[in-house]
Amino acid sequence: MSSKSMTGFGRGEAEAGGRQWTVEIRCVNHRYLDVKIKLPKGYAGLEEQVRKTVAATLSRGRVDVLLSVSGDFSDLLEMRANTSLAAIYRDALENLAQAMDLTNDTTLSQLASYPDVLVREQREEDQDAVWGVMEQALKQALTSCDTMRSQEGETLARDLQERLTHFSQVVQEIESAIPELLQRREKNLAERLQKLLDNVQLDPQRLVQEVAILADKTDVTEEIVRLQCHIKQFRAFLEADEATGRKIDFLLQEFLREVNTMASKINDAAIAHLTVDLKGELEKMREQIQNIE
Repeated sequence: MSSKSMTGFGRGEAEAGGRQWTVEIRCVNHRYLDVKIKLPKGYAGLEEQVRKTVAATLSRGRVDVLLSVSGDFSDLLEMRANTSLAAIYRDALENLAQAMDLTNDTTLSQLASYPDVLVREQREEDQDAVWGVMEQALKQALTSCDTMRSQEGETLARDLQERLTHFSQVVQEIESAIPELLQRREKNLAERLQKLLDNVQLDPQRLVQEVAILADKTDVTEEIVRLQCHIKQFRAFLEADEATGRKIDFLLQEFLREVNTMASKINDAAIAHLTVDLKGELEKMREQIQNIE
């Protein structure tokens, strides 16, 4: 079975140049694909590539992607001397020494200790190189998440197959009960007509016509045939190598339409509990389908 759940979690890690990237992905059910990405400061330019990579694996669900990086960034650090500012400090100190009649014994280390004389800067990383490492961690997390979604999807699919089997058995039970229902109604109709007509001889041809009308009103052959076709299509969707959750959700609406039509046509207390059973199974299946991709 190829059905996948929309609920899952995955984690991936990749290391290069003394820095380690960690990616965590959390997924829950959602009507469409809704991806929320959180990147460390300075890496916003890679968001679109992350989004495209996620969309290539996941087609539905609310997906939270958290990317973080840690490690040694010393290779990106640069120290720059602000000589103009240092000269201002030096001149100010010389003026102060002259005004106070003091010796100006300012040293280089003292000048360097003043604010903003030495400026610490961080060079920008090569985004292509960063993406190469980030992508490894991201794909690892996606694979892990997709595996979890597949495992849960198989569990959901098995449950749906079992419910579908029960649903099919109930439909067959209703189909088998229709001939007896028609016989019972034909007998009841004949008794009512005989009672209404009292001792008047009942026209056999008229009775046949009335029975035909009654049978036509009770005929649910079309509904049963369509339900059987829907059941086959449902099974095919569960085994398809693509996201079919929305298709199955729509198909279940067609299931319910046929069951409601069948119930209104039959209108029999003895069979009513069977149609209620069918509706109950449809509701349970629809709840499960909300988690299928």
